[in-house]
Amino acid sequence: MRIIPVIDIREGAVVRARAGDRERYRSISSTLAATSAPDDVVAGLLTLHPFERIYVADLDAIEGSGDNRRHIRALTERFPALRFMVDAGAKFCDWRGAPRIDCVIGSETLCDMESLRAAKNDPGVILSLDFRGDAFIGPESLIDCAELWPRRVIVMTLARVGLRGGPDFDRLANIIARAGDRRVYAAGGVRDARDLAQLERIGAAGALVATALHDGALTGADLESFADAKKGSPEAPLKAKPPMLSWRRKDVSR
Repeated sequence: MRIIPVIDIREGAVVRARAGDRERYRSISSTLAATSAPDDVVAGLLTLHPFERIYVADLDAIEGSGDNRRHIRALTERFPALRFMVDAGAKFCDWRGAPRIDCVIGSETLCDMESLRAAKNDPGVILSLDFRGDAFIGPESLIDCAELWPRRVIVMTLARVGLRGGPDFDRLANIIARAGDRRVYAAGGVRDARDLAQLERIGAAGALVATALHDGALTGADLESFADAKKGSPEAPLKAKPPMLSWRRKDVSR
């Protein structure tokens, strides 16, 4: 299982995400970094574990109020050994093909299916299926069209981000089942190593994590144990198919 730290950047600073309520996001306070500057936070995360990838949410780009392109490029220059998964909302095309950057297409900001059709075979593209509660946020048909999903898929449960309620294991297992041999990553609600172990059991390829790292609920030893397991066995999709769940769609903001 691959553990991927998340940083949310707004106006050049890393903020603490909580339940997807972006108006309440405030600059992060972490045991790993002295400031909320993106490079300080990434450097602090690397003191905990030699991560290979970092997920970056450009909140200004997602909200359509600007972008943090300069800060993200600075991260790629300072940390040349890292690969970055960048969610820049509708500006995702700006990052396609950039060195050491994977482009995240969030269903929340996906305006039409044609742009996804054009990108789904690109190995540098990742689809984020965004949920708030029981509601899927995105084109209504996307959740039922697994054939349009790229090789990597994130299941983003926004209402659980930054909280201690645990991942939505049922929804994740359901999407893993319909994803076939695609790799599915959990995002939202990971509390500790027990949650990671459960995600691994249901077939998740990895997990996006922030709060548990900054608050010390996941230790370097925890992370090393999963890294060792990853070296010994490939990430595999879930084979058994659990009962299908249903979601309703409504227009909500991430």
